[in-house]
Amino acid sequence: MKDIWLILFGVAVHVVFLLSIFDIYFTTPLVHGMTPHSIPLPPLADRLVLIVADGLRADSLFEQDENGQTRAPFLRSKIEKDGAWGVSHTRMPTESRPGHVALIAGFYEDVSAVTKGWKENPVEFDSVFNESRYTWSWGSPDILPMFAKGLSHNCAYSL
Repeated sequence: MKDIWLILFGVAVHVVFLLSIFDIYFTTPLVHGMTPHSIPLPPLADRLVLIVADGLRADSLFEQDENGQTRAPFLRSKIEKDGAWGVSHTRMPTESRPGHVALIAGFYEDVSAVTKGWKENPVEFDSVFNESRYTWSWGSPDILPMFAKGLSHNCAYSL
């Protein structure tokens, strides 16, 4: 009899631990109800060109071939002379959509989006596109509609 209670107690503890994962990790990281603030400074640039090469390793732009040439000379010249650049590091899950959300909206995607199959974000969010006058975007049909939602000025082209 004592063994049965011990087994039932062990199962109950494991069920509580399993359910706590959903309570802890499947809640949104976004905070709502904040007062928006404007920045009185002029914009840093007139336009932003964002090129995202999904699956491209950063070292492929930095390494040189046997002749001392870079593999992407045009992009490398733009990086060195004309623009600002950075290297993005991944976070789980390493799929295209959560990475695009992090780049364009400034936060890691809401993990509760996994319950919707990563097709839409269950919580509304602000992005660079919401704060711009014009937006042109080309890309995957499973990523673009998420950023085009609620925009009247967006020109989205799915590949």
